[in-house]
Amino acid sequence: MAKKAKKSKQAAGGSKDEQIGFHKGALTTLAKEREEMLKILTIVEQLMQMHIKALKNLGVDLAAEARKVKSEKERKQPLEQHLA
Repeated sequence: MAKKAKKSKQAAGGSKDEQIGFHKGALTTLAKEREEMLKILTIVEQLMQMHIKALKNLGVDLAAEARKVKSEKERKQPLEQHLA
């Protein structure tokens, strides 16, 4: 009986060594993907900072605009949220 159970387990998911190899390979691939995502995120952040700096040099007050947007959102909220 034990041999039959072992065979069916191997057929369903492969041997333990195969499963270990599969998971290690998946982690290696995902780690590389994460590194690439971080590179992209760094580039996007640098570009955003460049645009923020350019807007500040042009006299645009982004903090004031953010406060304005926030206050507009608060005015549009339903009455129930103001009472809570």
